[in-house]
Amino acid sequence: MNGQQITNENTGIARTTRLISLKARDPVRGLSSANFVATEEHAEYLLLIDSRALDRECLSRSLREYQPALNIISANSLEDWQNQHIQHDPAVILLMIGAKKITDADVGQAIAKLTEKFKSSPVVVGAESDELSQILKALEYGARGYIPTTVSIGVAAEAIGLAQAGGIFIPASSILAARHVISAVSNGMNCTDELFTPREAVVAEALLRGKANKIIAYEMKLCESTVKVHIRNIMKKLNATNRTEVAYKIRDFMH
Repeated sequence: MNGQQITNENTGIARTTRLISLKARDPVRGLSSANFVATEEHAEYLLLIDSRALDRECLSRSLREYQPALNIISANSLEDWQNQHIQHDPAVILLMIGAKKITDADVGQAIAKLTEKFKSSPVVVGAESDELSQILKALEYGARGYIPTTVSIGVAAEAIGLAQAGGIFIPASSILAARHVISAVSNGMNCTDELFTPREAVVAEALLRGKANKIIAYEMKLCESTVKVHIRNIMKKLNATNRTEVAYKIRDFMH
């Protein structure tokens, strides 16, 4: 590494590598490596923290394929990063929590701990959920962005760059789903009345109570197929994938 040449064992071709110092307003760029140790005084890097080894390696490789110049150091925890004895703090931190919730005590504490330790390094959270309540909770803990796993690798890379540049990334799908809810709350209106049509609001309330489609159809004097259409529309507006998620999101909006 000191000679700054890496020889491919299969081809014998030597490639010259170099470090690129990042500017705050530029997208995240730099030398890519799964476990590269920053040695230059001003070398900047992305710290990827994920306790799941396979997911961590796949994400690291995907980010490097999208931005070959991206400088990455991966770790399974903050303690693991500390044990690597890296001299400089990361330029930005990506904490992947998988299917966990921000409201889980250990997750919230992890975010707060990172933001407290790295005051000048933005922390971005990656998770499977794109629920607005989870996103807002992450921001409350000090995160500078939230990346759901439903976005592309390109969007994820740009979100990291935005956080490093001083911005805050929130997925557009969550903003669109919450737009009418926010408007309703600001005007003192019922969230479901503003977000849904009158019939959708009734169906949404029935879903919240756990009623089956046949019961909803009977009570509303509708065909069951019509009820299913209303449910599909509700799911689309809430960016939900199933009835359980619909009920969960409606409950969040109403509290």
